[in-house]
Amino acid sequence: MTTSVDAPASAGLRSYDASAILSMLPHRWPFLLIDGAFDVDPGRSGKGVKNVSLAEPYFAGHFPGDPIVPGVLIIEALAQLTAIVYVAQAQESGHPAPASTVGYLGAINRVKFHRVVRPGERLDLAVTLTTALGDLRTVDIAAHVGREKVVTGTITVSNRAGER
Repeated sequence: MTTSVDAPASAGLRSYDASAILSMLPHRWPFLLIDGAFDVDPGRSGKGVKNVSLAEPYFAGHFPGDPIVPGVLIIEALAQLTAIVYVAQAQESGHPAPASTVGYLGAINRVKFHRVVRPGERLDLAVTLTTALGDLRTVDIAAHVGREKVVTGTITVSNRAGER
């Protein structure tokens, strides 16, 4: 599989284009917030990209005349990348319905926003799964535009779908 970005996966790592991501996640427009994933080490870490378009529906109200990506949606994009890392692990173990392994965002911890993101920018995403405690996992998150930090912090996710 290939990504929608010009970043080849390193040896032993996986890449996923938009089509593959649609098969991995239950999210759909307008809440599918990741365009490609690469350097995915299943169950451990991954990188991704969100190409921010002026056509994003949230720009109509956030904010007219001064559009910026809502910070909570950047966090959601990072959570979706985390789900891809989980699903990649499920695929490797032969799970019959990988998208059913997508859990829930449980907490947003120690997150700092460093700059705003505007239409036309490419948001680079990175996640590393860290501490596990039962069905919960902490994840170190980071997002950048070019070399500029956008978001850093930690989120907590569940590693199972539970009741919907």
